[in-house]
Amino acid sequence: MTPADTPHAPPTTPLRPPAGPLLSVRNLTKTFPGRRGRSAPVRAVDSVSFDVAAGETLGLVGESGCGKSTTGRMIVRLLEPSGGSVSYDGRDISHLAQRELRPLRREIQMVFQDPHSSLNPRQTVARIISDPLLVQGSSAVDARHRAAELMELVGLIPEHIDRYPHEFSGGQTQRIGIARSLATSPRLLVADEPVSALDVSVQAQIVNLMERLQSELDLAYLFIAHDLSVVKRVCDRVAVMYLGRIVEIGPRERLYTAPAHPYTRALLSAVPLPDPVAERGRERITLLGDPPSPAAPPPGCTFHPRCAKAQEICRAEAPVLGVTTPGEARQVACHFPEAA
Repeated sequence: MTPADTPHAPPTTPLRPPAGPLLSVRNLTKTFPGRRGRSAPVRAVDSVSFDVAAGETLGLVGESGCGKSTTGRMIVRLLEPSGGSVSYDGRDISHLAQRELRPLRREIQMVFQDPHSSLNPRQTVARIISDPLLVQGSSAVDARHRAAELMELVGLIPEHIDRYPHEFSGGQTQRIGIARSLATSPRLLVADEPVSALDVSVQAQIVNLMERLQSELDLAYLFIAHDLSVVKRVCDRVAVMYLGRIVEIGPRERLYTAPAHPYTRALLSAVPLPDPVAERGRERITLLGDPPSPAAPPPGCTFHPRCAKAQEICRAEAPVLGVTTPGEARQVACHFPEAA
């Protein structure tokens, strides 16, 4: 059996957030072809399903290379899905032509990880922020006026509107990126590691800004990150990805206080505690080995080579993401989940 033929996660239907979904992702899959036939195809995202309600923040976390950023890019159609669907406000947008997609781009925007590389160094801030409005048909005068308003909204000085990105600090350039994403008054922001490239002190400022903007503008966020401390602060629910699949998803407090999947427990055990006594006394979980290659995933549960609880069924059969306790608003993909 070739890696491309390796059994993948079965289709899942996740629990929906109470307010109803603004964004609905079903069995989303992305397979990248091998290099000129010399290597196997890589399934970077494998049957991922989740919902995001209006005004909600869903965190998508996992190690580097787990597929979380690829998932975000497929949602905004910077990458084309290999399978599955993305629905926005009840409409399937995963296969729309670019002309049909253009009006919806007002509603869904993205904040990128590296603020410097995501901004054109040859353009002024005025041009960077107003470009989305010009594409949507606004006049140059109206677009510039809106750009100045957005600069003030994100904590920048409007008088600096004709400066270039290199004249701003890292935190300020991320504010410019956020202002650009807000230009068309979207309802959903896909934030791909929006603070990971910034200093710790600046991270807190950007997180505060995003929380304020969400409250004022009633935004929904898909917050992609690997820093579980930041995710705990800003997210209502959290989905944990491993090797292209969601292994656990549920309310933030439930997931952080009683993680059910062994991988989630290991991730949380690596987060430092502010209390030195508690930090010294708690259990640290060390995973076995390194993550497998997405080009050659192990059979059955893809986490089993690193899991201390793995048994024969884990090596033979991929667990289905589902509820382990009736009535609980949390789903786990594990044959032997942790008891509450």
